[in-house]
Amino acid sequence: MRRITLDDVANLAGVSPITVSRVLRKPHAVSPALRLRVDAAVKELGYVPNIAASRLASARTHAVGVIVPTLYNVIFAEYLFALHDVLVAAGFQVIVVNSRYSEVEEESAIKALLGQRVEAIIITGTHHTLLSRQLLTQARLPVVETFELSPDPIDLNIGMSQEQAGQTATRHLIEGGFRRIAFLTGNLDHRARSRFDGYRAAMEEAGLPDLQIIAEKPRHSSVALGSDLFALTCDRGKAPEAIFCTDDNLALGAMQECRKRGIRVPDDIAIMGFHDLEFAACAAPSLSSVITRRFETGKLAAEKVLAALTSSLRSKDQQIDLGFALIPRESTTV
Repeated sequence: MRRITLDDVANLAGVSPITVSRVLRKPHAVSPALRLRVDAAVKELGYVPNIAASRLASARTHAVGVIVPTLYNVIFAEYLFALHDVLVAAGFQVIVVNSRYSEVEEESAIKALLGQRVEAIIITGTHHTLLSRQLLTQARLPVVETFELSPDPIDLNIGMSQEQAGQTATRHLIEGGFRRIAFLTGNLDHRARSRFDGYRAAMEEAGLPDLQIIAEKPRHSSVALGSDLFALTCDRGKAPEAIFCTDDNLALGAMQECRKRGIRVPDDIAIMGFHDLEFAACAAPSLSSVITRRFETGKLAAEKVLAALTSSLRSKDQQIDLGFALIPRESTTV
């Protein structure tokens, strides 16, 4: 069976191929009657436009590449929703690629996106291979690095200080009178490592460096992993007085493991999460956490990309610190 072509649609609709192309590319620029006629022919024939050919014929692709480290963690759901919400409404296609927390795979993703002639790239994180940075710089297109702050951004950088957030969360536990504070993490990516640096700095600042307790497993963050990590800290010996988890999924898992072991939260142990996911306020007890502005990050990144693509003036390197906020709840309040 041969492929349905633009000419087939034009013949059925009784118009020229150029008219069909105009209706498909700029439906708002033609009359409603003509648009309905062409749309009916497209649906009847099951025609799918040849995007590759369209891109070759035009300098514009109306595609934006987005690279995230995982599609597994709900943390990126709000971020991706905001990106799609803004970009799709503006007529752009969003191409999402998963780098799986690998700078090498991120490099391959950048090459693939540039090969598809995307008009901008929005990328999670600020740590890249030398070649990745070179490719993004030489591409001369809008690049937005998100979720953390860089001392040397490629173009635009929207994020927060992960280290300061980790330090603030740990200080909250120390100020609550806790001393044996454990740090629980899954994949120790750059952002989680920065939170650990904040944890370590707060412990050293309080004169507690010898009481640092670290439990990590290189796995996707999940409730089950949080349970496993807390069990690991308990089985090593004396249980900690408090735990700081690199995200709320781990914290919820640790809380469930406490329940299994008859450990009361917060009477026997305090638990601090991170990211303030939707369930944090609804957990029993409610979970203390750190707000990271994921939706706002995605929305602002998309808006900045649109502004750069629609303006002849490109701004110099910019950095926007969206900050964070600690939300104390029942899990750390004795």
